[in-house]
Amino acid sequence: MSQTLLKEKKERRQPGKSSHNGRVLKKVAYTMSRFPKLTETFILYEMLAMEEAGIEVELFPLLRERQDVQHREVERYLQRAHFHPFFSLPILWANLYYLFRKPLAYLKVVWEVFSGVLGSLNFFFGALGVFPKAVRFAYEMERMGVEHLHAHFATHPVVAALIIKRLTGIPYSFTVHGSDLHVERRMLDVKVKASAAAVTVSNFNKNVMIQECGEALGEKIHVIHCGVDTDLFQCQDRSSHGGVFRILCVASFEEVKGHQYLVEACKLLAQRGVDFICHLVGYGPLRQQIEKQIAAEGLQNKFKIHGGLPRNEVLNLYREADVFILPSVITKNGKKEGIPVVLMEAMCTCLPVISSRMSGIPELVQDGAAGILVEPRDAAGLADALQKLHDQPQLRAKMGKAGREYVLEQFDLKKNARLLLTLIEKTTIQLR
Repeated sequence: MSQTLLKEKKERRQPGKSSHNGRVLKKVAYTMSRFPKLTETFILYEMLAMEEAGIEVELFPLLRERQDVQHREVERYLQRAHFHPFFSLPILWANLYYLFRKPLAYLKVVWEVFSGVLGSLNFFFGALGVFPKAVRFAYEMERMGVEHLHAHFATHPVVAALIIKRLTGIPYSFTVHGSDLHVERRMLDVKVKASAAAVTVSNFNKNVMIQECGEALGEKIHVIHCGVDTDLFQCQDRSSHGGVFRILCVASFEEVKGHQYLVEACKLLAQRGVDFICHLVGYGPLRQQIEKQIAAEGLQNKFKIHGGLPRNEVLNLYREADVFILPSVITKNGKKEGIPVVLMEAMCTCLPVISSRMSGIPELVQDGAAGILVEPRDAAGLADALQKLHDQPQLRAKMGKAGREYVLEQFDLKKNARLLLTLIEKTTIQLR
């Protein structure tokens, strides 16, 4: 074993002291639950924005997601992502390495993680799967010269980041979105305290985190919105649109997205004599249930279900639509949205939007300005909003313009990625 250790020491690449393009950091690692995931494009494009800023990005997903449809930009990361099974000889080697080289740190983090997840079957079994793999990640990150780790979602990815930090000293930050905060907050205070910085996408989430973690940790919690590529999602002239009213919903078929209330609203719209077609884009466990609901209501000729689509095809649907709708709800187990990126995308193309008055959505969609907000699960309210925008094309244009202006100001992907990078670099300087 000693010869192997000696060899690996020689191969280790230390972090450079000089920066790329004047940056404090050279190499940042990202970890998330699954990659590539069609519904988490915001992570993909944030990494691309980081690389545009001169940062080398390494990718350490907990699981490899195998999908028939994926975005074109995914390929560059698939080729160099650090995918590992739940168990392998390299994983065993890494765990033995830290057990013998840093026994106290290794055993302390074993205790910290598994005592912290007691009482939650989801987190306990998740930790069983994550822990050995995270130790392997730690081993590889040390040898690659990773200077900072950023995790997306406050659940298992941040458990992995915590393990890596305890074993290597590599600082981490993480972004909190929606369901990862509102369903179960296991070890959230520990994760925030151990982090260099905790980021969340809305002020609503920040207030929830401070209530959970205490005011003392409030200074570590920062609001940095997700964003969209405002150069790609251009404003579309829809003045020539006429005839059939085109409704668009881009969302995975999950309870939190509220598809059933959209179908109910469309039934009401059809009863009022509105000529429309509703395009549904996405995949998920409730697709068949929604298809059955559409058939039961006799609305088959009013809906077109596309399944999951790559970004260029979704862009075409944004261009052709008259209104975008996302009728999000709070699920029975408390799952709720953060600030859905699809709303930002739609607004960036000058589409008026209809969504729910809940969680962080009102921080993006200003009711009456860029769109219309209704109460969750209010099918009649959704129908009224659709009717209003159908009847008033000038209002649609006015709201669409206001929405794009607000996205340019607050939800520009590159600007917000730079804010995140600046925060990471600031905390790195403070820790040195």
